[in-house]
Amino acid sequence: MSYPHPQLASTTISELARRLESGQVSCVDLAGMYLERIAAVDRHGPRLNSIIELNPDALEIAAQFDEELSRGTTRGQLHGIPILVKDNINTGDRMQTTSGSLAMVGTPADEDAPLVARLRSAGVVILGKANLTEWGDFRSPKAIDGWSGRGGQTRNPYVLDRTPQGSSGGSAVAVAAGLCAGAVGTETNASIVKPAAVSSVVGMKPTVSTVPRRGLIPVSTSQGSPGPIARSVLDCAILLAAMADKGHRYEAALEENDVSGFRIGVLRSHPFSGYNRYTDEILEDALETLLELGAVLIDADIPSTPEMLEVNASDDLYLWEFKAGIDAYLEQRNGVPKNRLEDLMDINVQDYAQEMKFFGQEVWERAVSKGPLSEKGYVDALDRRRRLSRDDGIDATLNRLDLDAFVVATDRPPYVRDPAVEHNPPPVPSALPAAMAGYPIITVPAGFVFGDLPIGVSFFAGAGSESRILRIAHAFEEATGASRPPRFLKTLELS
Repeated sequence: MSYPHPQLASTTISELARRLESGQVSCVDLAGMYLERIAAVDRHGPRLNSIIELNPDALEIAAQFDEELSRGTTRGQLHGIPILVKDNINTGDRMQTTSGSLAMVGTPADEDAPLVARLRSAGVVILGKANLTEWGDFRSPKAIDGWSGRGGQTRNPYVLDRTPQGSSGGSAVAVAAGLCAGAVGTETNASIVKPAAVSSVVGMKPTVSTVPRRGLIPVSTSQGSPGPIARSVLDCAILLAAMADKGHRYEAALEENDVSGFRIGVLRSHPFSGYNRYTDEILEDALETLLELGAVLIDADIPSTPEMLEVNASDDLYLWEFKAGIDAYLEQRNGVPKNRLEDLMDINVQDYAQEMKFFGQEVWERAVSKGPLSEKGYVDALDRRRRLSRDDGIDATLNRLDLDAFVVATDRPPYVRDPAVEHNPPPVPSALPAAMAGYPIITVPAGFVFGDLPIGVSFFAGAGSESRILRIAHAFEEATGASRPPRFLKTLELS
């Protein structure tokens, strides 16, 4: 079955910008095309459920940008470009900001998060809010990737019964399906890169604090960051430049498309490899491409990995950070029903049939008793994570082997999603070192297994290395061209 405007599933921001500036299409027409495709693909047809709410003022905003173009005024490459933002990011308009939770439905936020204000200033049309794993996958260890009480279940656009991963699954799915030109997700640990990988798009989490985090419903203050999701590395660089604190032109790093001599550490050993034969095969193909580009590949390991895995599974750092962060957010947010974590928990219990039909709030039950971030237990946990991931981890290995970056397969092929099954495959820790360190990571499409199950590879390095890993990712993307639009298969018959 065909759906309207199929070209939108393969058109980049850069291409749209040229069409808008030349007058081939208007901002209103472009926004209208996306809205028509959303109606056909997200609300009907495959019913991807990737968008939790549409902006009722999108066409009016697009008309204002058309008026500016008619006067010869352009705001740059994002002028009139329709994007989505994840539903845990404040927008000071008529849309809700709820992190997917019915407990947060009320009056919209008073003002834009600074990153949203910057995108609007750059000319972006905020088309709507993307669905997500409710509360950024921080309510229960049994949470279902891509499900929220308010938005329902997001579906993988390649094979509808497969996982979209989370928590930024709606953002990645919408980009892959051509429902927006780009999107903003958030990541604490793999919440951008894994959804992007299983939807065959590019996703980047920058160094923590590169993009301002005020106005975000929080999970982790030490690790969480917003980041761009798009169809190309260049588009990610353009979006990141618009959101970032320092106004850096990240796209300039891509002008020299040469990584000859770059020393890249390959994480071949367990737990970064060996968990799936098909993923390993795609990674080996990716490594051949990097060699052909002139990169120098060095087998590497991060010696502190076992300790990082143990700490990530056992310490309470996120519990402290979430409790302090959500109470502070609710205190300053007008119009939501309550202003403490305990109140949200009570609302979930009252709305059990909707909010807790698949999983509970066991994580919150542990977090609610945590005290301030000045407590010794928290300070020690933060210091331990930073030592293991930075001093004894990424920084030490980069220096020891004189590396420019690491490469790792992002995830296994997307598995079948079943709410009745409590235990999915164990998570792949490909993003854990960068997550703990607060360092940047980017995933790029690398291929497919069984024809329709996407695999990505990730590149990461030290603090402030965005330009370097963007350059490596761009060269890899140009050499492979591994992505292609989804076919919205209901299931995948394997025999």
